[in-house]
Amino acid sequence: MSDHAALLTVAEMAEADRRAIAGGVAGLDLMEAAGAAVARVVQRFHPQGPVLVLCGPGNNGGDGFVAARLLAGAGRAVSLALLGDRAALKGDAAAMAARWTGAVLPADMAKPAAAAVIVDALFGAGLGKPLAGAAKMLVDAVNATGRPVVAVDLPSGIHGDDGQPRGAAIRAERSVTFFRPKPGHLLLPGRLHCGALHVADIGIPDAVLAGIAPRQWQNDPALWRRRLPHPQADGHKYARGHVLVRGGALAGAARLAGHAALRIGAGLVTLAQPAEALRQGGGPDALMRQACAGIPDWRRAIADPRRNVLLLGPGNGAGRATRQAVLDALTTRRGVVLDADALTVFADHPAALFAAVKGPAILTPHDGEFARLFPDLAAGGKLQRARAAAARSRAVVVLKGADTVIAAPDGRAAINTNAPADLATAGTGDVLAGFCAGLLAPGGQAEGMPAFEAACAAVWLHGAAGQAAGPGLIADDLPGAVRKPLAELRG
Repeated sequence: MSDHAALLTVAEMAEADRRAIAGGVAGLDLMEAAGAAVARVVQRFHPQGPVLVLCGPGNNGGDGFVAARLLAGAGRAVSLALLGDRAALKGDAAAMAARWTGAVLPADMAKPAAAAVIVDALFGAGLGKPLAGAAKMLVDAVNATGRPVVAVDLPSGIHGDDGQPRGAAIRAERSVTFFRPKPGHLLLPGRLHCGALHVADIGIPDAVLAGIAPRQWQNDPALWRRRLPHPQADGHKYARGHVLVRGGALAGAARLAGHAALRIGAGLVTLAQPAEALRQGGGPDALMRQACAGIPDWRRAIADPRRNVLLLGPGNGAGRATRQAVLDALTTRRGVVLDADALTVFADHPAALFAAVKGPAILTPHDGEFARLFPDLAAGGKLQRARAAAARSRAVVVLKGADTVIAAPDGRAAINTNAPADLATAGTGDVLAGFCAGLLAPGGQAEGMPAFEAACAAVWLHGAAGQAAGPGLIADDLPGAVRKPLAELRG
């Protein structure tokens, strides 16, 4: 996995600081570099007008004192307000406060509306309790002004591990974090509160990551690009794998999924459909079709071992036949992708689904489907929920949304950030399921991607296809639109 895309939890970032200091980097130097990074962002994007720096009682406030000193030294009009008692500051924060020679206003005397830009250095990423009292009043006052805010690490009130507000939270235009981002920078609503994210090098050696061994990343091609299947000059369609898609009476969803599996790289795709769906036609002519009226037909369809990935759910119907078809598919121990109805049919007994998972499996629920399969995990941070679900189900879980989380049973997880809002339209989830299946599919001369990497790549390419298709897209546009990002990835 790529160190470049690593995300650090609040505890892991504290460990990175500790390891850097133990290795000889002075804590004061780290704080000076952090404050300098904040000052640079203010000067670059807000070069004129008075600056208000709001400092809190911890190291985040220490970074604020540094930024204030450097901005004042650059000729900016700076006012600084402290939430809490200056005498209570400790360690490096107290040392940096001593280097500030300007006035220190109490927080209730701050005038955020008079500033051209506000530096939020109130609270760090590990805030343990909801903001209340004077802190909440100050945050609300800053938000009410509409003035641009540059947040230190994360906007005050947003937790670094889950992106959730604690009582109230600053809405920043930009956030400056250090060494590596945190999950809360990418997860909603934290991502919206952070604004544009700047990651600054403050002198922590990259080598400390090896000892921390983070298990979460931003979903980026660096994680999976080397595993992406490439057609070979001496290859043929059978070497690129065969996806079997179980369709229902309303065949559109299965056609979308099948088309997506073809476009992403599967050599062959067969739709197993009832007779009435076969008569509907539609979809690209490259999709093969096979009559499948019930479970006996489905069992005959999956008996062919060359059909090495099975996709169920889109348009299948939430009946007993779908449930049995899923269980039959899982007994093959081949790659299986389950979406939509294939998940919903197990809402009354999800343990039966999880017990049946024996081979590579990808589950792609949206929040509603997730809550039906994992009712006790419906609350809490999205990263935490997806990880717990993957461990329980023994499958890769793709918890969909604008901040899709992909989690593996072994604890690895990735957070996706490239999905445009235009993807929130009917059928795009069917396309995503098809992308997952197509990337699992290669067989014979070529290896398919492992389930976690396949899911990560599928989610990222889904977002990239959405960007390529542009505003006004519909799900039918996405299979064709994925050609451009695929070509770019292949260089």
